[in-house]
Amino acid sequence: MSEHMQIGEVASRTELSLRTIRHYEDTGLVIPSARSQGGFRLYTEADVARLMVIRRMKPLGFTLDQMRDLLDATGRLDAADPAEGAEHQELVSRVREYEQAAVRKIDELRVQLARAEDFVSTLRTRLDQDGPTSGS
Repeated sequence: MSEHMQIGEVASRTELSLRTIRHYEDTGLVIPSARSQGGFRLYTEADVARLMVIRRMKPLGFTLDQMRDLLDATGRLDAADPAEGAEHQELVSRVREYEQAAVRKIDELRVQLARAEDFVSTLRTRLDQDGPTSGS
């Protein structure tokens, strides 16, 4: 059954804790594709891909509902019988809104990072002025 992975392997591949994966399962963001005879959760590559989307959205501040909405939209776009016409355009529009929101959040993070780097630089300059033996 090499196409299925147990939760430990999924945790290792996604760098998410077992607890986090179980939380995402409890909230309906990801559902194991199967269970073993012993009741262990079994996941597929598609499940891992969903978890990777969630992992990438989390640091950008997206809510669980937003993650669910994006996963729903991309899942419907990728379905075996994909949406057509107006529904397809609505789904693409939803995904585009998340892409634009992610770009805005990345820009905000870049500003925060630049400020943090300036702060560290200020501290280093201050320490360099005092020399290595000061402070005792």
